[in-house]
Amino acid sequence: MPKKVHRIKIFLLCIFMVSACTTLRFSQVDPAAKDFHPRSIAILKVDIGPHGEAKVVLENVIANVLTDKKWYSSVIDNQNLENKIRDNEELSNAVNEYLSKLKKLNYSDPYLSRKISELIGAEAFLMVSVDIWNYTMEQDKKVAKVSLGMRLYEASTGHLMWRAGHHRAESYMLIKPELASVARRVANDMFSRMPR
Repeated sequence: MPKKVHRIKIFLLCIFMVSACTTLRFSQVDPAAKDFHPRSIAILKVDIGPHGEAKVVLENVIANVLTDKKWYSSVIDNQNLENKIRDNEELSNAVNEYLSKLKKLNYSDPYLSRKISELIGAEAFLMVSVDIWNYTMEQDKKVAKVSLGMRLYEASTGHLMWRAGHHRAESYMLIKPELASVARRVANDMFSRMPR
């Protein structure tokens, strides 16, 4: 009997260890990130693509997960940033031009990045994109699926320090899991690999 209990304990421990080791779909860290330890971060953009219903939910999820981690003295969420942009024309112009260059040219302009950093008081910028946000069927199973991409920039230089992609598909039978809950787990997985 004691051997059986011991085997069960080992089995449960192995399951716990495997579930604790989360591997992201994709993660790339710049070697310079080993010396990058920002004290403040701004969620500069959440690109929801065609998933309009995800915008406010995901903005809140990302901000809450970052705040809960207590890694930063300041987390500037999208609502706070939008208020600052609305009240400051210089900031509005800098953010619009920076994001435009990033989207059209894939160029993180160091001058604009530094300017935004000084105006909002952030040492790092986080960009989030939603690839999948839906309920679907996979192999005759109902699943709630969320897939996110993230990029972390050093605000003073505009340098890309980290980028990653990850997804989760949680199956269900009767009760649909909230996509916000799935997104929170995806964000937690991703932030565990983010330089800080």
